[in-house]
Amino acid sequence: MRETLFNWLAPIMPGARCLDCFAGSGALGLEAASRGAGEVVMLELAAPVVRQLLANAQTLGAPQVQVIQADALRWLERPGQPFDIVFLDPPFDARLLAPACTLLAANGWVQDGSRIYLEAPAHPGLPTLPPGWRVLREQRAGAVAFGLALVESPAAVPVAD
Repeated sequence: MRETLFNWLAPIMPGARCLDCFAGSGALGLEAASRGAGEVVMLELAAPVVRQLLANAQTLGAPQVQVIQADALRWLERPGQPFDIVFLDPPFDARLLAPACTLLAANGWVQDGSRIYLEAPAHPGLPTLPPGWRVLREQRAGAVAFGLALVESPAAVPVAD
């Protein structure tokens, strides 16, 4: 799946500003850095994982990687600066994908042309996307649905209380 994703992103990866919202192992963010991303911000809640991500970025010689210990949804609640590429691969069955998309759209984290990688359980699959986003590609691999969305109009989406 990762190879497919990075083939999809290859034309826009060099110099891109990337956000990895649920970094976990760091596979997506570190791969983006290794493929020429100009900036990679990785969000991870667990302190031991943050320490490992920092060590991995240093070992790989990836100074463009910034690791932030934060709850991704809380971090996305504040106003943001747009990213070119956003990776959304939350913990399975955590029901974080739709709220993350809403916050990205509502708070300025994406702009026209931003690409959003989405990964979810195959059932129910990818969530309904915010207005102005459309799925460019979608596939299934076993129990996983994944896709790439394009932001065509980042109109603000009201966030439910």
